[in-house]
Amino acid sequence: MKPSNLEISFTPVNNQRLANLCGALDQNLRQIENACEVAISRRGENFTLTGAPDKTRVAARVLESFYGKAHQALHPEDLQLGLVQAAHTPNTHTASGEPVLITRRADLQGRTPHQVEYLKKIQSHDITFGIGPAGTGKTYLAVACAVDAFEREAVKRLVLVRPAVEAGERLGFLPGDMAQKVDPYLRPLYDALYDLMGYDKVARMFERAEIEVAPLAFMRGRTLNHAFVILDEAQNTTPEQMKMFLTRIGFGSRVVVTGDVTQIDLAKGQKSGLIDAHELLKRVRGIAFTYFGAEDVVRHPLVQRIVNAYEARKKGKGADAAKPNDDDAE
Repeated sequence: MKPSNLEISFTPVNNQRLANLCGALDQNLRQIENACEVAISRRGENFTLTGAPDKTRVAARVLESFYGKAHQALHPEDLQLGLVQAAHTPNTHTASGEPVLITRRADLQGRTPHQVEYLKKIQSHDITFGIGPAGTGKTYLAVACAVDAFEREAVKRLVLVRPAVEAGERLGFLPGDMAQKVDPYLRPLYDALYDLMGYDKVARMFERAEIEVAPLAFMRGRTLNHAFVILDEAQNTTPEQMKMFLTRIGFGSRVVVTGDVTQIDLAKGQKSGLIDAHELLKRVRGIAFTYFGAEDVVRHPLVQRIVNAYEARKKGKGADAAKPNDDDAE
């Protein structure tokens, strides 16, 4: 497609807003250029966008959106989240019909169609699976839904579970007692809780046993009633462990299982419990599956390209031809 130019101008001129929009040494503009695949040149309040017509239209919408927020300095996180949202919003964004969650983060919402679908399925199903690459918000949004359910008094406690298997490490070689050995594996769940509820409230809930964080092996023999249960990194479970976990669900409970089937750390030849559960349960009524792709990554824009490159190599293509995989989302 032949490159074209699109010109936009911000008037009346507000030099402080323009400075906040562009960032130090125009670093914000460079980030928008990379994410939208356009070239941006500026003379005062006038901007010229060069690239494919659909790309320049997206970039123009992004600039207008960020200019509206530029009454103060724009943080890198604000830019990255805004760029992800713009990539999935053909017109002006609307929150109509999107789930509203009660957390400390007033701006929390699904940034991509798959994230919105994921939130809706969690709220309407007793068991939900979120499958996709790192950075797509699977764990964070699941914890947000758990916090929301607790704040609405839909559940009495939160149970966060992870298999203690990571990248070839073994617990026996880690220092400390069992609690200290498994703590690093559970750290992402703690971080999400602190962000969504605040450190003091989370500490009080731990004291009252309203939050439990445990390795998967400790779940055998239990029945969890009136709880919101999250199994994270489920690709590192065995089929037997997955069956054991899913049969822990009790009355008034809700379960979310998250994982990335491209990052399995089990012994060679050992089938993943997440893959097995998908094959076995995908047509079972009451169980929902949401599939994320590189287009749903809400981290640094380079993460999306890294995921695309690995996916392209897996399919036997060159990295330059990498495209988001939408096949599993059907």
